[in-house]
Amino acid sequence: MQTRSKAKQYEAEICCDHHHETGPGLLWQIFIGTAFVLNSYFAGWVYPDNPLVADVSAAVGALILIIPILRTAVEDLWRGEIRMNELVALAVLAAFVLGDFRTAGVVAFFMLISVVIETRTAAGAHASIESLIRLTPTTAHRITTSGAEEEVSADQLRPGDRVRVLPGENIPADGTIVTGRTTLNESTITGESLPRDKGPEDEVFAGTQNLTGMIEMTVSRVGADTTIGRVRELILAAERTRLPIMRIIDRYTAYYTPVILMIAAMVWFFTDDWNRVISLLVIACPCAVILATPTAMVAALSAAARLGVLVKNIADLEAAARLDAFVFDKTGTLTTGQLGVTRLAPAEGVTPSELLSTAAAAEQFSNHPAARAMVALAKETGLTLPGAEDTHEEAGQGVRARVNGATVWCGRATWLRAQGISDAAMERAELSEAEGYSVIYVAREGRYLGWVGLQDQPRPEARPCLEELSALGIKRLAMITGDRLSVAQRVAENIGCPEYRAECLPQQKVEFVESVKRAGYRVAVVGDGVNDAPALAAGDTGIAMGAAGSDVAIHSATIALMNNDLRRVPFLVRLSRQARAAIYQNLGVGALFIVGGLILSGMGYLNPIVAAILHNAGSLLVVFNSARLIRLGEELEADRLEHHEAVEATMPVAGRS
Repeated sequence: MQTRSKAKQYEAEICCDHHHETGPGLLWQIFIGTAFVLNSYFAGWVYPDNPLVADVSAAVGALILIIPILRTAVEDLWRGEIRMNELVALAVLAAFVLGDFRTAGVVAFFMLISVVIETRTAAGAHASIESLIRLTPTTAHRITTSGAEEEVSADQLRPGDRVRVLPGENIPADGTIVTGRTTLNESTITGESLPRDKGPEDEVFAGTQNLTGMIEMTVSRVGADTTIGRVRELILAAERTRLPIMRIIDRYTAYYTPVILMIAAMVWFFTDDWNRVISLLVIACPCAVILATPTAMVAALSAAARLGVLVKNIADLEAAARLDAFVFDKTGTLTTGQLGVTRLAPAEGVTPSELLSTAAAAEQFSNHPAARAMVALAKETGLTLPGAEDTHEEAGQGVRARVNGATVWCGRATWLRAQGISDAAMERAELSEAEGYSVIYVAREGRYLGWVGLQDQPRPEARPCLEELSALGIKRLAMITGDRLSVAQRVAENIGCPEYRAECLPQQKVEFVESVKRAGYRVAVVGDGVNDAPALAAGDTGIAMGAAGSDVAIHSATIALMNNDLRRVPFLVRLSRQARAAIYQNLGVGALFIVGGLILSGMGYLNPIVAAILHNAGSLLVVFNSARLIRLGEELEADRLEHHEAVEATMPVAGRS
C-alpha cells in the first residue's frame, strides 16, 4: 500500500501542477456543472425574452465547476506558494464576477477536463509499476515442520520457510527450488518474453508465475527485500528524480506567475478589455511546458521496465543519449560466462583426477566462473572433494587454500611465481599451451601439478549489439578482460570488437576506463556488476547485466539489465535519444502555444473559450507525444519469439515437449 500511494503521489505531481483529486467526486461535479451550463444555452433558446433563467442556470453551473479550481489556488496561497493554478483561478473568477457566467463555466470545464485526461494518462504510464504491485501474491502455502500444509499471509513468510507453489500461482517470495520442476514466466523481473524451465537448486523470484508444475521452495528473501520489491522501489525512486532542465523550470516557476500578471495588467491598462485579460491568463498557464519533461521520462522508464532495464535516476537515462564510447567486460558480458573445462594437462607423475580434485577442492568456495566449472566437472566425474581451510582469494590472480593439510595455489602463472613457485614444466606449459584457453595453473606445497584449460563462448547477440552501437554513431568500442591475450583476441575476432585489452587486473580496468574518459569520450561500462564494480563506478554510466536476484549488481551500477540480452544496450541508447528528442519537441510545443497565445490574446484574436481549447490542445499534444515512447522495444520481444519458433521448427517432432 505504501508503494501504491507513492505511485499515486508522483502521478499527481506531474499533472500540470494542478493537484486536483480526480476521483468519481470530481467527475460527477464536472458532469453536473456542465449540465447546468449547457442548460443555460437551451434556456436562452427557449426563453429568449427572459434571460434570467439562462443566467441563473449558467451561474450555478459555473460556480460548481469553478469551486475545485478556486480551492486548489487557495490551498497554494495558504502554503505560501504561487503556482500556475492562480492564473486559471483569476481568469475564471474574473469572468464570473463580470457576469459572463457561460464563459466562466466553459473555461472551467475545459481546464478540469484537461486535469482529468492528464491524470488518467499519467496513471496509464504507471501501468507497469501497478502490475508489479499486483503480481506479488497475498497468501502462500507454507509447509510446517510436521509436513502439513498451511495457508498463511505472504507477509508472515520468513527466510528459511518451505513453501509449496501450485501451477497457475505466483511465487510469493525469492528463494530456491528444493523439489519439483516447472516452467516460470519471469517477464516481470527480466523482461524476457519466453518462459524458463526451472528445477532443484534453481533460483526463483517473487512475482513470477508458475506455469506448469508443482514445486517446493525454500524462502531466501521476503517483502521489500525481494528482487521485485527492490525493482519496484527503485523505479518509483527514479521517477521522483529530476533532470537539470526540470530543476531550472522549478527555479523560475515562482517568477512566472507575477510576470504574467504584470503583462495582464498592462493589457487591461491599454485596452480596457477584460476578455483579452481572461484569455491571456488562461493561455499563459504553462501546462504543456511543465508536462514536457516528466511525461516523456515516465513513458521512457515504463518502456525500460517492461524490458527489464532498471534505471535508478532519470538523469542517467537522459545521459545515455550522449554516450560515444562503450567498454565491455568479457566474461559473463560478451561471453556466456559459463566456462567449461575442456583440457586437463597434468605434470609428470600427476594423474588428471588428482589435478582436477586438488584444484576443485581449493576453488570450491569461490564464485569465479572458472572455479564453478572445475567444481561442477569434479562432481560430474564422481570425485569426492576434501574440505578446504584458510581460503584466500586474490582478485584477478588466484586462490590459496589448505587442502588435507597442504597449501594449494590455483591461478595465474605470474602469481604462482610471485609465491616462489617455479618449475621448468610450468614455464614450458606457459609457452606451449593451446591458443584460446583460459588457463588455471595448480601447485601444491610448492610443487607444480599442471594446468586446467577452460573455454567460454561469445553470446550470440554480442556481434549484433556491437554492430548496432556502431550504426548508432558510437565512436569507440572496447573489451577488457583479465584473460590471456590469445583468449581476448579469439573472442574479439568472433564478435567483431575493434579494440581489446587482455590480462587486466581490476585496477587496470579502471585505469583504462579513465584513459578513455581523458581522451574526451563519454563512457559506458558494461559488466556483470559483481567482479566489475570498480570499473562500473569509473564510467560515466555503469550498466550491470544479469542483475536479477543480485543485490550487488543492482546497487553497483547506475543502470541494471535484469537479463543477459545484450540487445538491451543499444535499445537503451535509442530510448534515451528518443526521450530527449521528445522532451525538446514538447518544450517547443509548449513555448509555441504560450508565446503565440499571449500575442494573439493581447491583440484580441482569442476569446477565453478558444484560449481554453488551445491550452488543452497543447497539453494533450505533449502527453500523446510522450506516450509514443511506451511502445519502444516491442520489436525485441517479437524478434525473440520468432527466433524461438524458428528453433522449435527445426527440432525433431519427438524432441518437442
